[in-house]
Amino acid sequence: MTRTILYACLSILLVAAIIVRPDEAFQASLQGLTVWWNIVFPGLLPFLALLELMLTFGAVHALGELLHPLMRRLFRLPGESGIAMALGWTGGFPLGAEAVASLHRSKLVTSTEGQRLLALSHMPSPLFMLLVVGSGFLHRPELGAAIAAAVWLSALLTALISSIFAAESESAPASKRSAKEPPPPSLLRRASTAMQAASKRDGRSFGKALGDAVVVSVYKLMAIGGFMMFAAVLVRLLQPLMPERIPAFLLPAFLESHIGVFAAANTNFAGGIPWTAACCAAVLSWGGLSALLQAGSMLTGSGLSLARLAASRLVQSLLAFFLTLLAWKPAGKLMQALIPSAAPAFTQTKTGAATDAAIRASDLHSLWPYTPVLMISFLLAVSALAMISTAIAAASRTKT
Repeated sequence: MTRTILYACLSILLVAAIIVRPDEAFQASLQGLTVWWNIVFPGLLPFLALLELMLTFGAVHALGELLHPLMRRLFRLPGESGIAMALGWTGGFPLGAEAVASLHRSKLVTSTEGQRLLALSHMPSPLFMLLVVGSGFLHRPELGAAIAAAVWLSALLTALISSIFAAESESAPASKRSAKEPPPPSLLRRASTAMQAASKRDGRSFGKALGDAVVVSVYKLMAIGGFMMFAAVLVRLLQPLMPERIPAFLLPAFLESHIGVFAAANTNFAGGIPWTAACCAAVLSWGGLSALLQAGSMLTGSGLSLARLAASRLVQSLLAFFLTLLAWKPAGKLMQALIPSAAPAFTQTKTGAATDAAIRASDLHSLWPYTPVLMISFLLAVSALAMISTAIAAASRTKT
């Protein structure tokens, strides 16, 4: 009851602020719409539809069998979690959360496994970090690569730490592997059996499944766009109320990662470019309140905790910040030895960026032309994980 009243009061205050300052609210909503159309929509639409089709025809179940040895050994998670990880790491927010929710509804991961998998797969888009942040915001692609490396490494460290403290009971296989009948001995035969069984259970034709996938994907994308526009309006309306002693990028960073990382990239820190990169990595690892709410909309009815996801994002954000600062000098020396032309980006003291915190369409590299690259990256990631997992399974059989 208290939460409902609080949300209602906040909504009334927001509407009142929009009425008082309609021009700024309109411009802010256009800013959120620009980011959504150029970055989020092309990055998520093919993956959301692909996930629905993979679940329909059993591809997730087949790949789950192939990835099971690797994911169980590294993270104490079932093989299907590799699909959520690959989708989240290639598609960006909130695709990982949607994948985890789908796996949980299909009873392919338990609630405890799903919670840890959620923290591992709720990640920013790699093309956004490399192309938009590195090349567009900071004007140095190598800085985008360094930021992406810090975000990925901090995510893996967070997941590995949580897997170490995971209860032994979590190592039990997912529901479909708990049947009394032993699985076929061959990993490929198990994958084929799982795929056929899952496709038979669903029973939908390709046309029906494709239509459902497109409708559901567009609906979810519209909701994501609404969250992003809402966060952009909040940033614009609350920014004048922030005390001057608080860094200006903190508010957009807390609310929306795309706007927040742009603001961080345009801030001249006393520590120079290392601090700029560290703050960008921290903002992207946190993801913003908008990304958390997007994940919450995907998790509706799944029973997974959004508060625990927020806590893990905060831990990862701190890790990304300190990892970037600690590894900056060694990374600069390594870049100087390997790629001398990229070394100056790690030694310059300023980003040379503008101070305007409003994102314009000209500031963004649209991801529409790169959609095939994202799909190929996902296929390559899944293929690499499957090969490593198969090698682990073969080595285990050899030892026994």
